[in-house]
Amino acid sequence: MRGRPARDLACDLPRRHVRVMLNLVSILIGLVTLALGLVAFFPLLGWMNWLVIPIGIVGAAVGALSSSNAGRNLNIVLIIIFTLRLMLGGGII
Repeated sequence: MRGRPARDLACDLPRRHVRVMLNLVSILIGLVTLALGLVAFFPLLGWMNWLVIPIGIVGAAVGALSSSNAGRNLNIVLIIIFTLRLMLGGGII
């Protein structure tokens, strides 16, 4: 504590909280992506994957800014799964 002024410690604390909160936001975006993606697995609703995949990309980007990898990894897995579903359905079905 003697080497760093209290001012530096006070400035460092909000940055850590923001990085943790970004991971939580990324996980929440991933859960929304999962819920919408499960609906898109029903026949004739495959077009919803065109909406779900960009939401997952945003979640992965937010997760990349966080201090943990959990949210980013969740969104990457969901993007891969829903992209495969979109490819198997021919892009529409």
